Amino acid sequence: MLKNSFISVISQKEKEENPGSVEFQVFCFTNKIRRLTSHLQLHKKDFLSQRGLRKILGKRQRLLVYLLKKNRARYKELISQLNIRETKTR
Repeated sequence: MLKNSFISVISQKEKEENPGSVEFQVFCFTNKIRRLTSHLQLHKKDFLSQRGLRKILGKRQRLLVYLLKKNRARYKELISQLNIRETKTR
């Protein structure tokens, strides 16, 4: 249900559904990160899930850096919409 609401928000902006867009991919990764974080709070020694979480975090980070370079306005809007921190720039 949460996924469908986000798709409708994106589709209103772009006039078409595009599940391959950077925003949609970051949204899906953020949902996975939140689920894994809550799982790891219960199961502290689940090291395979910790590894998976780190991989997903890296993928999301790379997508956010790409979006920051391509379109700063869309990046700022996505960050505020998903309530995640800004990336550290080098």
